[in-house]
Amino acid sequence: MNLASPQTLQLRRLSMEDNAAIASVIRQVSAEYGLTADKGYTVADPNLDELYQLYSQPGHAYWVVEQAGQVVGGGGIAPLTCGEPGICELQKMYFLPSARGKGMAKKLALLAMEHAREQGFTRCYLETTAFLKEAIALYEHLGFAHIDAPLGCTGHVDCEVRMLKSL
Repeated sequence: MNLASPQTLQLRRLSMEDNAAIASVIRQVSAEYGLTADKGYTVADPNLDELYQLYSQPGHAYWVVEQAGQVVGGGGIAPLTCGEPGICELQKMYFLPSARGKGMAKKLALLAMEHAREQGFTRCYLETTAFLKEAIALYEHLGFAHIDAPLGCTGHVDCEVRMLKSL
């Protein structure tokens, strides 16, 4: 019996050509978990279809995960809006089911935090929801601590899980 080996996942910086694909991934995963725009989740982001332009700004970076030539996930880092200087935010970490459980979210988060350190950030903040249990477990494993109140002005009113990590 000849079993096909699974397609290798590759991590690379976001390009302009990836805008539609990563927006589609974010919309698919959001729908899977019931994360709707009316509750302020990422699908409500007015820049969702132009992430390359957003993450090309100073202090911003975004990476995509590719499998067999298709974007299957991604995540990024940016200065925390309305936040204290030195705090960045881990943002828009979304992965299709085919990309989950293979260590790419951890690899991407570590890469993003290293990039943030290189950019001079000293702390990394994130918001998520209790529906995303696997993500929360990853963030805890990476050393993020739960905090009681939101930081900055992200607009994610229904993201009840807030975490912070020193870089």
